[in-house]
Amino acid sequence: MSRIGRAPITVPKGVDVKIEDHTITVKGPKGELRRTFHTDMTVQCADNIITVQRPTDQKQHRALHGLTRALLNNMVKGVTEGFKKELELVGLGYRIEAKPRGLLLNVGFSHAIFVAAPAGVKIEVPRPNGIVVSGCDKELVGLMAAQIRAVRKPEPYKGKGLRYVGETVKTKAGKTAK
Repeated sequence: MSRIGRAPITVPKGVDVKIEDHTITVKGPKGELRRTFHTDMTVQCADNIITVQRPTDQKQHRALHGLTRALLNNMVKGVTEGFKKELELVGLGYRIEAKPRGLLLNVGFSHAIFVAAPAGVKIEVPRPNGIVVSGCDKELVGLMAAQIRAVRKPEPYKGKGLRYVGETVKTKAGKTAK
């Protein structure tokens, strides 16, 4: 048995789980998430505990077992606590500006770059060089943070660019170093 797949998920108070065929809807205080899972996996919810079961011990079913349970756990955690990714901007003259539907980045190009936020993702600029991407869908939050970071990745000589908070950038020695 998969160690992750066999672990039950406890549903906290205030969270509503609906299972219709292989589509599962989870509603909570932070929002609502819906996802369709593989038809071979059996998901049951009884007494505020969600369990995932697989039909056979085949390699594909073992992989789907843990995946399905992890995705369900992320859905439950997302609608109760939410997820967030923090980024920081390093570089002289680089600026960030929050707009109603996204983010305006001035990061050394000849023009400003607008990054649009999808529905369900909130982008905040709490300080001049910090960005916080938050939402209830872990996949969307991570994707949005990666798209923002891809606008200007940290360069290897001075480390200028957008990076995750706590990320270390390996810097190279320049031409003058011998």
